[in-house]
Amino acid sequence: MRWWDIEPVLALEHELFPEDAWSPAMFWSELAHARGSRATRHYVVATEPSGAGGRIVGYAGLAAAGGLGDVQTIAAARDRWGTGLGSRLLTDLLQHATAFECEEVLLEVRVDNPRAQRLYERFGFEPIGFRRGYYQPGNVDALVMRLHMKNHQGTEIHG
Repeated sequence: MRWWDIEPVLALEHELFPEDAWSPAMFWSELAHARGSRATRHYVVATEPSGAGGRIVGYAGLAAAGGLGDVQTIAAARDRWGTGLGSRLLTDLLQHATAFECEEVLLEVRVDNPRAQRLYERFGFEPIGFRRGYYQPGNVDALVMRLHMKNHQGTEIHG
């Protein structure tokens, strides 16, 4: 993800997460830490082929520090649900978690999002707790999940 991707990513963000969408400043801040030899972030976008319009259909981000990775965000356009895009985005993040030498990766997922929870479970993430009222303003709880990287088998989805 680069700065010129922020506007189309924000459009998708607001479509998918209307109550708790990230602000432009949040994406700018994350991207400020995604370049150079001291980078602690990795952000990626998925686009349609240029012949199909080249629109952004997904994005994901990872923060890493001190051997710990944290999936900051992951999203796929609704018309891409069930196509394996979420798996490809998560695979990319986990490959970069390995490059960042993360021993484990954490994430929060809405308790009312079983589709995402199943994706994370397929990759070996295990529930470890809850964060009450984490998603605002809807006051929705987050399920906290963890993956020990030594147990991760490098799951990769093609297609």
